[in-house]
Amino acid sequence: MKEQRRARAIAMTPDEVDAFLAEQRTCRVATNGTNGPHATPLWYAWDGSALWLTSLSRSQRWTDLQRDPRIAVVVDAGEQYAELRGVELRGSVEVVGEVPRTGEPNDELAGPEQLFADRYTGGHVFHDGKHAWLRLRPEKITSWDFRKVAATHGS
Repeated sequence: MKEQRRARAIAMTPDEVDAFLAEQRTCRVATNGTNGPHATPLWYAWDGSALWLTSLSRSQRWTDLQRDPRIAVVVDAGEQYAELRGVELRGSVEVVGEVPRTGEPNDELAGPEQLFADRYTGGHVFHDGKHAWLRLRPEKITSWDFRKVAATHGS
């Protein structure tokens, strides 16, 4: 994975990145569309090494990613400038499991599906026959936490 070079003073540690991704609920996914960038919000699960996304398999996002699997995902929080923090993950996605997902047993998906269910559906794993799973193993993670700047300036 490429190391973050700029703004190291406000970069999160790996543990801070993990904690941040565990506490936030919505990411913004950017794909390369035929007419330019396409950005959409999604729920996600982070397992410490990969970001798992479930997407409608009949969507513009899915079509874009089948043509070009490169993706950028941003998770961010904060209202005031000194509170802004976030993580950007870049890389290429891969499809895991059947498309669309109907619940065929799949050991690779057992963990991510339970993580996702615990976050969003009260622990109940369900398959609607419309969504499918994408795994992003980030090639680069960039993070920022402006609270660190405020802390160094005595705020």
